[in-house]
Amino acid sequence: MVDIRLIRENPEMIRESARKKRLEFDLDAFLEKDVRLRKLRVEIDDLRAKRNQGSKEIATLKGDEKGRAIVSMQTVVQTLKELEPEYGQLEAEIDDLMLYCPLPPAEDVPEGESDKENIEVRRWGDPPNFDFTPKDHIDLAEGLDILDIERGVKLAGSRSYILKKEGALLHWAILRLAMDHMLDQGFVPLTVPVMVREPFMVGTTYFPQGRDQAYEMEKDELFLVGTAEVSLTSYYAGEILSFEDLPARFVSNCPCYRREAGTYGKDTRGVYRIHQFDKVEQVVICENNPEASEEMHATLLKNAEEVTRKLELPHRVVEVCTGEMGLGKYRMHDIECWMPSRDSYSETHSCSSFQDFQARRLNIRYRDSEGKLRFTHTLNNTVVASPRILIPLLEVHQREDGSVVIPKALRPYVGSREILEPVR
Repeated sequence: MVDIRLIRENPEMIRESARKKRLEFDLDAFLEKDVRLRKLRVEIDDLRAKRNQGSKEIATLKGDEKGRAIVSMQTVVQTLKELEPEYGQLEAEIDDLMLYCPLPPAEDVPEGESDKENIEVRRWGDPPNFDFTPKDHIDLAEGLDILDIERGVKLAGSRSYILKKEGALLHWAILRLAMDHMLDQGFVPLTVPVMVREPFMVGTTYFPQGRDQAYEMEKDELFLVGTAEVSLTSYYAGEILSFEDLPARFVSNCPCYRREAGTYGKDTRGVYRIHQFDKVEQVVICENNPEASEEMHATLLKNAEEVTRKLELPHRVVEVCTGEMGLGKYRMHDIECWMPSRDSYSETHSCSSFQDFQARRLNIRYRDSEGKLRFTHTLNNTVVASPRILIPLLEVHQREDGSVVIPKALRPYVGSREILEPVR
């Protein structure tokens, strides 16, 4: 949530932010309601003061004087009864509008409308130059007998799958490699709920805009998360931390669920866009300091890049343009791995800085070194998500006979196996 003072004092900045991010926000309606609300607050506070003072005075009066005072008090009370509902309604409307107010992005974020306008920052590794016609991950997985999409669809419908045999082992190995890497970086591991209450989906900015992407359990008033970010970032919701508690650095490996609404007919082959997957997620809650926050952003990105390099996957880092950032992000980078079947780099990781946007929604505060209460900054980044990461892993490391070389860093997690051999 954006600081309401920023909206009042710099409305054109907010208007420009909405334009840059290609988002709809009725700034004029907000400002009009806010002016009326503040005027009402003054009137109501004045009337309440008169009511309280009048009640004390009436107790000391007698006769006609007391009667006149009671009549006057009734007018005050009646006016309050008329104004207070309007105030409550306006307050609710403003609270709702605030959920759509975009955080201004960093000044150096590239402006653009789609991922085509993202800016490449750096590359690592070279895409393979095969001297044979490479297979895609589906044909490779079927030859290795490690993936069963047909039975996955039978059980759960479209965009479902079953990893089996070495496919399941490879999936778990990648997740464990990522977790071990993060533990080496000093991150605190947490197992977290994947079913959460609505306020935490709102607090982490997945609602209201992304509500159609979430699976809802109406009977229990819970929602399945699409990332551990929701639970990790909400861990300190409503709490006041001490300066010594920061930065809090968390990592979790949990199943994730996304409806993929609006993607009908898109990425239907394979496991690029699916409803259920597993992800190792890193989250940082740090002091409200732009320099410290930017440093943490670089650290999160570095962690993900190092894991990707351990998997020996050619990749690039791009800075995401304003139109692709979303409502609450201050800065965002993606890691895109080379996928031969797509003949392109495709997104596998996202690193996001929110400054105090999520913390304001979740009411996460701390006392700084001078004892002043401040909202924290929050950041997050994918360490690895599987099975999407299996796409480049299988395709990049394939050989002409359909076998796949296992990256050296993964071998200790799969019984020292070096190669997956096709069985058909």
